[in-house]
Amino acid sequence: MPELPEIETIRRGLEPLLTGRTLTGAVARVASLRRPLAGDLGTVLIGAVVGAVERRGKYLLLRCSTGTLILHLGMSGHLHLVERGTAPGRHDHLDLLVDAHAVLRLTDPRRFGTVLWTGEDPFNHPLLTGLGPEPFAAALTGAYFEEQARGRRLAIKSFLMDQETVAGIGNIYASESLFVAGIDPRRPVETVTRQEYDRLCQGIRSVLAEAIALGATTLNDFGRTGGKPGYFDLRSRVYGRAGEPCTVCGAEILTLRQGGRATFFCPFCQS
Repeated sequence: MPELPEIETIRRGLEPLLTGRTLTGAVARVASLRRPLAGDLGTVLIGAVVGAVERRGKYLLLRCSTGTLILHLGMSGHLHLVERGTAPGRHDHLDLLVDAHAVLRLTDPRRFGTVLWTGEDPFNHPLLTGLGPEPFAAALTGAYFEEQARGRRLAIKSFLMDQETVAGIGNIYASESLFVAGIDPRRPVETVTRQEYDRLCQGIRSVLAEAIALGATTLNDFGRTGGKPGYFDLRSRVYGRAGEPCTVCGAEILTLRQGGRATFFCPFCQS
């Protein structure tokens, strides 16, 4: 599933392509993705001018003159701008009509994406109200993590992937951030110290900043590649490297399953 750096890169790719342009309708080829599509979406979008393309956690927000389109790409979704009249493929489930000549097309083979319209403040929408702070926000501190962990019985990696704890971090960047912070992903949250939580905040920001910087190199190819999220050849320290030597100490990188997801870690650097 695309995580914060991938969604931020897509946001940056879409922003210059959509800002100031007028939506003239929508064409839905399915009744629902992860959630039902609004039956009147093609009508409510007519005449909506895109004022900004924003991100909250893993959600994209098309802020328009008449409301906000909230999009989540799910496991396999991606967006690409094509010329009007371009024949849709098998998994091209939704077209947002842009001006008279373009289409913002959502391709989603697994149909786990979400597209919703709201005329209210999008940050009051149920999907967004429960999200934790953004990783780069001043509110994300070691003290915040310590407070959120109080009384909870779960492993630190599961805690970090909880979108109500912090927004936008998924499996890949949780593993990478915990390695940088030197914290074993199996550690119960109540055993992690304030100093370690402070290091974790720094690790999260450095790993995400690196991934966003790598993603920036893909922006010139946004239209050609169809805006399909990738992980930018992330210079993984542990993720996906089971059995390989740790780049710091040389120990074998181990893997285990947590919450149905693969976790990668160094048993010595993250003791």
